[in-house]
Amino acid sequence: MDPHRHLAFGRRDANESGYGDARRAAEKRGFPPVERSVGGRAVAYTGTTVAFAALEPTEDSRSGITERYESGVDTVVEAFASLGVDAEPGEPPDSFCPGDYSVQAPCSTDGGGRRPGKIAGIAQRVTAGAAMVSGVVVVADREEIRDVLDPIYDALDVPFDPDSVGSVAAAGGPSEPERVARALEDALVDGRERSVERLREATDTSREA
Repeated sequence: MDPHRHLAFGRRDANESGYGDARRAAEKRGFPPVERSVGGRAVAYTGTTVAFAALEPTEDSRSGITERYESGVDTVVEAFASLGVDAEPGEPPDSFCPGDYSVQAPCSTDGGGRRPGKIAGIAQRVTAGAAMVSGVVVVADREEIRDVLDPIYDALDVPFDPDSVGSVAAAGGPSEPERVARALEDALVDGRERSVERLREATDTSREA
């Protein structure tokens, strides 16, 4: 099984009466369920999904939250622009993992037209002395993602429109996660010096959920 493939549930999902059914629906479709400590509702990860995180020091955990969210969204929009994707802040109604800080773009449809699709979501976690802004980007595989999310959101009794799922590829960008990850890195670094402290190959025994 692809070690990158899983279904990440949020804390709110775990409190729903249909959570057990939702987990079973994920397992049935080959998406091992896990629970994450940040973010909102369920998100599906495939081998092309890109997740990122940026940390910065903070002196006051109560200040700067909105500014960091907005900066995170702007950074993702900038990264997508460098890939030829006309993205903007926001999300279609009844999107997966709905939130105020998302990124959408006009995506191709099965009928040959285009409609807004959510291609990224931003989360934030603040602890004593540091803040982490993280995000998930749907690069490709949107059909597979919407097919697995549909029964899961139904089990959780959370509104979800499968057609709200977009992807970088469906918005005219690349389908290679490596290219998207590099564009995000460039936008996050923003001209500052960068270095790689450690790089290792993830395996089934070392991968963290």
